[in-house]
Amino acid sequence: QVQLVESGGGLVQPGGSLRLSCAASGRTFSGYGMGWFRQAPGKEREFVAAVSRSGLSSFYADSVKGRFTISGDNVKKALYLQMNSLKPEDTALYYCARRRSDSPSYSYSSDYDYWGQGTQVTVSS
Repeated sequence: QVQLVESGGGLVQPGGSLRLSCAASGRTFSGYGMGWFRQAPGKEREFVAAVSRSGLSSFYADSVKGRFTISGDNVKKALYLQMNSLKPEDTALYYCARRRSDSPSYSYSSDYDYWGQGTQVTVSS
C-alpha cells in the first residue's frame, strides 16, 4: 500500500504563491511517475502536472504552464507543486497521485492508482 498526504493549501490573494507538498509512505515511491490533479466545485477532476519516474520530464496543463512547477524528492518521498501567479480559477481541491507503472499516458485519472485526500486551495481577494 501507498499512502499519500497533501498539505500546503490555504487562502491566497490573486497573484500570490503557494507550495503544495505530498508526503508518501508505505511501498515504493521512487521508480514511479507522480502527478497533481485538481477538482473545483461542480467540475470534473482535471490534470494539473506530472513528473516522469526518472524525474527528468515534466508535463503541465496549458492552464498552468509557466506558473506552476512540479518537483519531487525521492529521499524524502515527497512531491511538490510550486504555484505562482495564482488566479481565482485555480481555486480547487488539489490531489497528488501515483502513476501506474504500465500507464501509457499521464493526464487521465485512470493513469493513476493511488491518491491522497486532497488539500484545498482558495484564490480570492
